[in-house]
Amino acid sequence: MNTTRTLAAVALATTAALTLGACATTEAPASGVDAATATSIADFGTFADLEAAAKAEGALNVIALPRDWANYGEILDLFIERYPEITVTEASPDASSAEEIQAAENLAGQDTAPDVFDLGLAVALQSTDYFAPYFVERWDDIPAELKNEDGLFWADYGGYMAIGYDPDAVPAPTSLDDLLGEEYRGKVAINGDPTQAGAAFAAVGMATVQNGGTLDDFGAGIDFFEELNAVGNFVKIDPTPATVASGETPVVFDWDYLNNGYAADLDGQRNWEVVVLPGTGYAGYYNQAINIDAPNPAAARLWMEFLYSPEVQNLWLKGGARPALEASMVANGEIDEALYAALPEAPADTVVPTAAQSEAAAALLGERWATAVQ
Repeated sequence: MNTTRTLAAVALATTAALTLGACATTEAPASGVDAATATSIADFGTFADLEAAAKAEGALNVIALPRDWANYGEILDLFIERYPEITVTEASPDASSAEEIQAAENLAGQDTAPDVFDLGLAVALQSTDYFAPYFVERWDDIPAELKNEDGLFWADYGGYMAIGYDPDAVPAPTSLDDLLGEEYRGKVAINGDPTQAGAAFAAVGMATVQNGGTLDDFGAGIDFFEELNAVGNFVKIDPTPATVASGETPVVFDWDYLNNGYAADLDGQRNWEVVVLPGTGYAGYYNQAINIDAPNPAAARLWMEFLYSPEVQNLWLKGGARPALEASMVANGEIDEALYAALPEAPADTVVPTAAQSEAAAALLGERWATAVQ
C-alpha cells in the first residue's frame, strides 16, 4: 500500500447457542511431540510433520467466522480443499468476540470447543488466560505493535471504520452531526454491542475522534451515540447483508471492507455507498489466537500457519482488508499488485488504539454503554 493506506505503518508510527459434546480425546502427533505445548513449527520438526499431526487429529473447530466477512468463505474453502483429511466445523458464525471466549469456557474439555479465535483487540487483551502461546513462521514479519510479545495473540487483517449508506434512503453523510438529523430517524446501526464486539467498539472509537475526543477517553464517542439514541436515530439491529438488502439498516457504522462487502452482496438490488469521514480516521485489526484447551491443537497451529501464508494474506486483500504482513509482502514482491492498488485511499491522519487505550475504553464502555443507549 502507499503511505496513506498502510495500516501497519500507522501502527508502527503510533505506539501503538452452544451445547456440550463428548470429552475430547486428542491424540499426540506421530512425532511424539505434545501439540498442545508446541510454540512453533520447530517443535513438530518440519511443516510436513505439523501437517501430518493435524491430519491425524482430523478436525478443526472454528467459531465466529462469517463467510461474508473479509473473504473468510474463500479462505475456509481453500483450507478444506487443501486438507480434505481435516473436517472443519464452523460454529456460530455471527458470534461476537466475547461470545467466542464464553464458548471456550462453556465447552472446555469437550471435542466441540473452539480450537482457534478471531477477536477484537479489547476482548483479546482481557482474555489472555484462554490462549496458548504460538509463533507462526512469519512472526518476525508481523509489526511489533500488532502482536503480543509472548505469542498469545497477533493481528491478521484490518481496515478503517466507515459509514455505509443507501443513497436512495438518506442523504450522503459528511459528518457525525449529519446523522443526528431528521432524515436519519431510526436508520443508523452499528455492528454489535461495543462491550462485546470489535466492530461496534471501533464505531465508538471512530465517533470519539470525530466528536472532539481522543483515544485516551472514549467518552466523546459514547456521548454521540447517547445523543443519536435520544433523537430516535439509533436502531438497535445488528446489520447483516440481509438487513441491508431489506432496508432495515440503511446506515451502518462498520469496517470499510465489510461495508464494501454489503455492496457486493446486494448485487445491484439496492444502491450502497461507503464513506470514510474526513478528518481523523480510525483503524484497527482483528487478532488470531489458539485456545489453550484446543481439542485439536495441531490443526489449530496448522490453521494459523495457513492464515499467515502470503497466499491467504492476499485473500484478505481480495476481501478488501489490509493484511498484517503487508509491509513484508510488498518488500518481498509477494503482494497481489492489482488488489493492492484497488484499496481505497485512507485518511492521512489515522489513529490506532494502543493496548492501554483499548483496555481503558473497554472499562468505560462497560460502565456507560448500557445506560447511554437504553
